[in-house]
Amino acid sequence: MTKTEDPAPVDPVVGRRVLVAVCGSIAAVKLPQLVSSLVQHGAQVRCVLSPKAEQFVSPLALASLSRQPCNLEIHQWDPCQPRPLHVVLAEWAELVVVAPLSATTLARLAQGLADTLLSSTLLATQAPLLVAPAMNTAMWDAPAVRANWQTLCRWPRLLPMVPTRGLLACDSRGIGRLPDPELLLQGIRAALATGGVADLKGLRVLCSAGPTREFLDPVRCLTNPSSGRMGVAMALMACLRGAAVHLVHGPLSNVPASWLDPLDTCPVVSAAEMGVALAQRLPQVHGLVMAAAVADHAPGVTSAVKWPKEALPNPLPLQGTPDLAADLAARMRGDQWVLGFAAEHGLDRARALEKLRRKRFDWIVLNPVGLAGRGFGNQPNGGVLLWADGQEQGLASQDKATMAGAIWSALAGELHRFQRSGPRPTVT
Repeated sequence: MTKTEDPAPVDPVVGRRVLVAVCGSIAAVKLPQLVSSLVQHGAQVRCVLSPKAEQFVSPLALASLSRQPCNLEIHQWDPCQPRPLHVVLAEWAELVVVAPLSATTLARLAQGLADTLLSSTLLATQAPLLVAPAMNTAMWDAPAVRANWQTLCRWPRLLPMVPTRGLLACDSRGIGRLPDPELLLQGIRAALATGGVADLKGLRVLCSAGPTREFLDPVRCLTNPSSGRMGVAMALMACLRGAAVHLVHGPLSNVPASWLDPLDTCPVVSAAEMGVALAQRLPQVHGLVMAAAVADHAPGVTSAVKWPKEALPNPLPLQGTPDLAADLAARMRGDQWVLGFAAEHGLDRARALEKLRRKRFDWIVLNPVGLAGRGFGNQPNGGVLLWADGQEQGLASQDKATMAGAIWSALAGELHRFQRSGPRPTVT
């Protein structure tokens, strides 16, 4: 068995060259927050603004936050510069983030018009383009805009982040909002981790996340301190890397609301509800990620009204809840895979591997609990990814979105060619 020590955490953003291209949209006011966040996470950031973008966001603010001069239209043909600025910027970038992408710049790119510094840079670069449109819903739905968007999405280097739904600057509600800076940051992480390749494209993934609650009466329940952040991070990172993702989750806490925006979600409360929702979606997917912390027990007696304290059953009778992970794995086809999670005190590999074999998982993530700064309710996490044959990969203590990206990076190649010969083996 190959064992690995706990590696140093590696955030894909650290030290990377990110060019932020800002177009003319009121959503540009969100960009200083994104630029600040990128710099705080260790990225090298430069900004380029379209002429209209200068009316919405301060070049001085972006220059101050990025610690680099802000590149404007007036700088395009500076006689003091030996090379064209759009070529310099295009060659410098490892990733270009176009946010917000306006309908005007979208049209320029679709038609190959290099009549501004920003559009010239985007056409000249060989770096991946992470593009996030933002506009009024009617504009987004306009046939010409949709045709331009479809043209752009055929670019091999393009990574789209479609607009989200919500209240728009025109006071209407609909699709057209720029993804929040926190969600854009995760998209940037995913793009840098894969070199701009949507390495999970074509896969349909079903994820579970969060705790379940088993109610004794309307105000009392058995549950656990899981926040659901790890499971949601697994779902989000799969989505940002090109997979079609269904997320079934229990009550969430400490999870950015924006992480749910791109996902097909199904909220549930109890283990029974989660089991039904997962079973309904299971036949349509390539694989299952069981990251939910399903309650092991439920009250043996329940009441539809609040029990007086003095009338509470003592001791409280308990009954076991279904083992959802094992039940679902048992009914999966030979061409479907399942990744499980095991929360154990310390790094007990033997116990995690026993659980992998008993529940018929293909891989399992061993999460140590009882350690400071890891496990339930914490933003950082870490552990070990284990294969059935004893192969393993250490997962550094890091924020859960970065850890999710590391797990997908370790498995991406196997997932596309996954095929079990014969039925899923029965554990003896």
